[in-house]
Amino acid sequence: MKVRRLFDILDYYLENKPNQEVALAGKIDKEWRKYSIQEYIAIANNLSFAMIKLGVQPGDKVAIISTNRPEWNMLDMAIMQIGAITVPVYPTISESDYQYILNHCEAKVAFIEGLEVMTKIEHILPVTPNLKHVYTFINRERLPYLAQLIEMGEQNPNYEELTFRKGQVNPKDCSTIIYTSGTTGTPKGVMLSHDNIVNQFLNLTHTPAKWSNIAMSFLPLCHAYERMLVFLYQYLGMSVYYVQNIGTIGENIKEIKPTMMSTVPRVLEKIYDKIYSSGQNQKGLKKHIFYWAIRLARRYKLQDCNRTWYYNQMHKIADKLVYSKIRNSIGGNFDIVVSGAASLQPRLASFFSAIGVPVFEGYGLTETSPVIAVSCREKHGREIGTVGFPLRGIEVEIAESGEIICRGHNVMLGYYKDEELTKEVIDENGWFHTGDIGKFTDKGQLMIVGRLKNIFKTSFGKYINPQIIEEKFTESPFIENMVVVGENQKFAAALISPDFNFMKEWCARHEIEYTNPQEMVKDPRIKQRFLTEIEKYNEFFGEAEKIKKFELIPDEWSQLTDILTPTLKVKRRLVYARYKDVIERIYA
Repeated sequence: MKVRRLFDILDYYLENKPNQEVALAGKIDKEWRKYSIQEYIAIANNLSFAMIKLGVQPGDKVAIISTNRPEWNMLDMAIMQIGAITVPVYPTISESDYQYILNHCEAKVAFIEGLEVMTKIEHILPVTPNLKHVYTFINRERLPYLAQLIEMGEQNPNYEELTFRKGQVNPKDCSTIIYTSGTTGTPKGVMLSHDNIVNQFLNLTHTPAKWSNIAMSFLPLCHAYERMLVFLYQYLGMSVYYVQNIGTIGENIKEIKPTMMSTVPRVLEKIYDKIYSSGQNQKGLKKHIFYWAIRLARRYKLQDCNRTWYYNQMHKIADKLVYSKIRNSIGGNFDIVVSGAASLQPRLASFFSAIGVPVFEGYGLTETSPVIAVSCREKHGREIGTVGFPLRGIEVEIAESGEIICRGHNVMLGYYKDEELTKEVIDENGWFHTGDIGKFTDKGQLMIVGRLKNIFKTSFGKYINPQIIEEKFTESPFIENMVVVGENQKFAAALISPDFNFMKEWCARHEIEYTNPQEMVKDPRIKQRFLTEIEKYNEFFGEAEKIKKFELIPDEWSQLTDILTPTLKVKRRLVYARYKDVIERIYA
């Protein structure tokens, strides 16, 4: 059969992998709860029957506010196959954002996870008049829960109505509204059709190898990037395992031995740092060989023609002595890791490729469903520093300003209830304006240079692209995150969020008592060590781009503190606002 709507994936999966024992899996109380494709379909259908019984109509909006779990997918399919529209919402946003999103999309039903989310939703129920039903994923007593809804569906099967509803859904219809996690202003509701997303994964089927059969997922399904890839996994008949949280990735990799996963550069950086630090536990010759192999890996070139005979011989030795052990420590079974949401540092791309964990880079936005370009397995299809070739069916050009523009099957239907804003980003010729600066290599791969709105000018008239500087400086194990400032100032400076875990290790090695972040960022010895790092990485930049002053920030930059987006990117403008006094002190 042909997949034209997203829920068609279920029948396609059943037709091609009827004996698949694990379609979806999630961990509950340290045990994996596994669902076959038959169970998946049965529960999705029962949820559809129940929502029909509740009065959910085609075009109605149904919100899912939850971390990743198998029930997320079941609900997603159940919603879409009755002609309703899924509205994924992050479980970490503020009460006011919940109120805005649920009212803006006029959600009729919401499915929620966690006591904190439930409390926020209960508070806003009086001011969300369209929200008629709220269900929790597990029994919280105060609200009805998912199992009760599934039971309602079992008792009220309506295959005739479900079949009719499915038949009425057009591939061009809106399937989901995804609210972007912007750094300023109110969230924007991006409308994506079935056709938008289906064309994405149909053009990515060649990305994993044919033997690749286990996918691990930890990036939020609320984000277009992860959600589309999970659709791809299901289309290919892979088993999808959801990790408990980002802190259990290492443990879960060892358990399930995935062949594929998607990630963001910051997670790969963390894995690399952990591997690098593990060498400190070794002694003598073993320690020397370990760090020799690490240095060798960072010089790895993807193309055979770019590697010398001598390098290849050294690589074989390093693989036998070191890389094979590292691979085993991270599952030992990866066919592909897809990195997106931000640029991957070349040293990380080289390192992971050298140890036998090939990293493919992709690029796109929620508004582009999301992929515009991605690495591939063709000759020169994966080049360090690029995000690969544009997907088939997508036109990509570089405007006179350097901005990346695209058009094709991936461009959104528009922003929900905002035609004017839609016209600002999609011109009369159908070109979507990304806001990113890029260029093509000689071989046709796309390179991302920076973000138009982030580039600023110093008082001396020098233009600075902070993203490039930040990406280089965060190679330092001391620096977790960094924001470069200096618009209309005489010089560039930086706000630095240290990696406090690494700082603890460093202090222990140098017999410095570690107390707390607030005290440590004031310690002259710590400041001097960071100054050494600043001087080291300044050497890579011209005079105008060098960091002349910096401040160490003792606060944690995370999703919980609202500084990081769900894909671990820094909300730059929020940093400017929150640390206005610190910035003023730098330039006083």
